[in-house]
Amino acid sequence: MSTQAPFGRLLTAMVTPFDKDGAIDWAGVEKLAQHLVDTGHDGIAVNGTTGEAPTTKSSEKLEIIKVVKKVVGSKIQVLSGAGDNETAYTVEQAKRSQDAGADGLLVVTPYYNKPPQAGIEAHFRAVAAVTDLPIMMYDIPGRTGVEIESDTIVKLFESVKNIVALKDAKGNIAATSWVIKRCGIPVYSGDDILNLPFLSVGAVGFVSVCGHTVGPQLKSMLDAWFAGDADKALEIHQQLLPVFTGTFRTQGAILTKAAMSLMGLPGGTTRLPLVDATEAQIEQLRKDLTAGGVTLKN
Repeated sequence: MSTQAPFGRLLTAMVTPFDKDGAIDWAGVEKLAQHLVDTGHDGIAVNGTTGEAPTTKSSEKLEIIKVVKKVVGSKIQVLSGAGDNETAYTVEQAKRSQDAGADGLLVVTPYYNKPPQAGIEAHFRAVAAVTDLPIMMYDIPGRTGVEIESDTIVKLFESVKNIVALKDAKGNIAATSWVIKRCGIPVYSGDDILNLPFLSVGAVGFVSVCGHTVGPQLKSMLDAWFAGDADKALEIHQQLLPVFTGTFRTQGAILTKAAMSLMGLPGGTTRLPLVDATEAQIEQLRKDLTAGGVTLKN
């Protein structure tokens, strides 16, 4: 089993702050990127679902890469989501993302079309063939409608040199256990409440959403686990349960943006079809974050 973590251990999928008119708040992007650097992250994933990638233009995505990379420099890695349900678009976006300065790509399973496994395999091979960047496959069947089956994961990892990791948000620890045993692919937990269970079966790190609010605690959990202190890791996991649950009482980007505002950071608004958190949701979130030990300013 490999404990190599090609993108570091702690990454967060960063939100994209918008102003009240729906434009990207570029100063806010810079401030959030610096916040993630300052809270112990090894990497930032931009242009993912939490970054509201379905409603940002290709040109905006490329500018986000450039702005975040300018802030973080070589301190931490910047992965960019390049996945789409059209292979041709994904291929072109992968090339553009490399040119914009991304350090790696996060490529989701093609969604909505429900391709067979042969199509999924061909999709990832096509993307990997046009870039030198390391690729993290992203398996989240709850959003895409189709999983990357274990045989497909193993085949791609063993035969495509720049497919180097898997973000697993499938919620099937048994399947993940077998994949890690079979090929040793570095797996990153994509579901915060399962971070510790994933570590227990061989995951190497997290691509978090709650890292916006509890990055230092997640880093401490990782440090404890890899130092052999499972009791300490469990203590942190249990402390953070209110945050893990509270952040996803509705769609994660919505409440993460609300959380950023409560912490005095630029959360900004959402773009339709997402909607901003209601007053009742914000009040519940305030309780959840406080219960998890998060210091709020607003």
